Amino acid sequence: MELREMSESCENQEKDLTLNNDTAVTPEKPSNDTVETVATENTPGENDNAPIVDNAQAPEDDPAGKSTTDYSTLDKQGLVAALEAQLQKPIESIRDDVNLIKIAFYSLRNAELAAEKEEFVANGNEETAFAPKSDADEERFKELLNEIKEKRAEYNAQQEAEKEDNLRKKQAIIEEINSIVGDPDNINKQYGRIQQLQQEFKAIGEVPAAHVTEMWKSYQKATESFYDLLKMNKELRDYDFKKNLEAKQQLCSEAESLDEVEDVVIAFRKLQDLHNQWREIGPVAKEIREELWTRFKEASAKINKKYQAFFEDRKKKEKENEIAKIALCERIEAIDIDSLKSFAKWDEATKIILGLQEEWKKLGFASRKVNADLFARFRTTCDKFFARKAEFFKAMKEEFAANLEKKIALCEQAEALKDSTDWKKTTEKMIALQREWKTIGPVVKKHSDNVWKRFIAACDYFFEQKNKQTSSVHQTEHANLAAKREIIEAINALVADDTETEGEKKVRELMKRWQEIGHVPFKEKDKVYAEYKEATAKAFEKFDMKEAHGKLGNFEASLSSSSQDKIYRERERLVRAFEQKCNELKTYENNLGFFNAQSKGGSSMLKEVERRIQKIKEELALLEQKIKMIDEKL
Repeated sequence: MELREMSESCENQEKDLTLNNDTAVTPEKPSNDTVETVATENTPGENDNAPIVDNAQAPEDDPAGKSTTDYSTLDKQGLVAALEAQLQKPIESIRDDVNLIKIAFYSLRNAELAAEKEEFVANGNEETAFAPKSDADEERFKELLNEIKEKRAEYNAQQEAEKEDNLRKKQAIIEEINSIVGDPDNINKQYGRIQQLQQEFKAIGEVPAAHVTEMWKSYQKATESFYDLLKMNKELRDYDFKKNLEAKQQLCSEAESLDEVEDVVIAFRKLQDLHNQWREIGPVAKEIREELWTRFKEASAKINKKYQAFFEDRKKKEKENEIAKIALCERIEAIDIDSLKSFAKWDEATKIILGLQEEWKKLGFASRKVNADLFARFRTTCDKFFARKAEFFKAMKEEFAANLEKKIALCEQAEALKDSTDWKKTTEKMIALQREWKTIGPVVKKHSDNVWKRFIAACDYFFEQKNKQTSSVHQTEHANLAAKREIIEAINALVADDTETEGEKKVRELMKRWQEIGHVPFKEKDKVYAEYKEATAKAFEKFDMKEAHGKLGNFEASLSSSSQDKIYRERERLVRAFEQKCNELKTYENNLGFFNAQSKGGSSMLKEVERRIQKIKEELALLEQKIKMIDEKL
């Protein structure tokens, strides 16, 4: 791929996710030709028809050779500096690092362009009219890429020129060997020269791949022709064969020992070195050539088979990871963001998102052609979710702030009215303020209690002052207080009497009487009700009265079968219900000042309001016990 194409490909990458480095390059499975060509014999006279392999290598993106540097943590200036540093290294060693730096740089640049475009459109401009601003870092980055491209082209041209020069040198050696073979009368005098030419041939580097096989066969044919014609001392020939035999037997042993190497890639690379050494060693005695070559070829075949299986297994795992990552993308895309309208819903969805991100981190790489796209797809959905969540929380924060301002305004109005002695008009205004309070939404928890206490304190102060001005009502309240204390004492007496047989009936009659009694002095109402609640609770327990007691029993049983999250949600519901009942109770108690107990209709309505007040207090007691039961369980 040209550098420009690689750059454009990098520009399409999404920004990196901290949960996993999915942009790393992984080695692809080698072709059958690459693997099978290891098991060959290219020594003169030993296997004329075998294919020739010149410096066979493992795939270029093999895992053992990939970069281990994490460039995703650098900013653009850091990546430009990193690319400048790579430019100082040998061009043949920086390919992987350059690719990773480009991916990291254009991930950051694309994020900047996306934000710039979003701001452009948000300012009321047409999206098609958007044109990115020039970026000095990007210009410098492209200049460095062009320098690398030029150096790589220069390096490749230099390598090809060297290979062409090596080809000419080797062909010249072959021609000289053929010329020596063509003069059989002086063949014995040329043995030293032949050895010298063989050493020179081995010392020459690689040649163009298209000429490897033809050139090597020509060299084999020329050297074998020389040895076939050579009239040399038998001992010298046998010594040469023996030395070559020992060297090739050693290579066979080393090739066989590679089967014990755990790292298949390292074993395969070492096998390539052994094959290169095999080619450089001269022939052995003709009668053992085939047997020795078969041994070496069988050892090579084992490594080739394991190497092939390694990449097939990795391809299978990459396919499994691809399927798993697609499934995670579909699961995260299936979350309906538009349906998240409350804090609880957003928190629940956030837990799901974070869980999916943890699953993603545990997965390995998919194939290179889809891995980056899947990661970009997954990351885009995550970014969209958290952006929408931030918008929701910002809107709710603004709404809470607005609600707080409204409630503070009501507090100020109530405080301005609390000292008024125009009882009727001010009572109407206070009740109107309380009704308006109910229409205002919630505020931040840290302010809710204080602002409520401030408001209710002003209301309570006014109604207390109003009640003090009504002496007849005051006397009635004290009489009611005495009557309610008598009922409490009567209930406690029933509880203490172990011989009582009609306790439940009598307790219910006393509870009915309690409800018929009017309200008590404001300062005493909470205290006397607490005493009443304590007495009735003991009566419920002793006489096994089923109403509230039975409800609490059923509630406790339901808690045992509920999850922790469900219990927390139930507690929040009960607290909201408790606060609502408290507000209702305050309203009813404040409204008592409107009724004229002297008239018949006013008296009956007064009793009805007091009955409702009593019922609300009982409901509050039940809610309080349920909340306490949940707190004990948690």
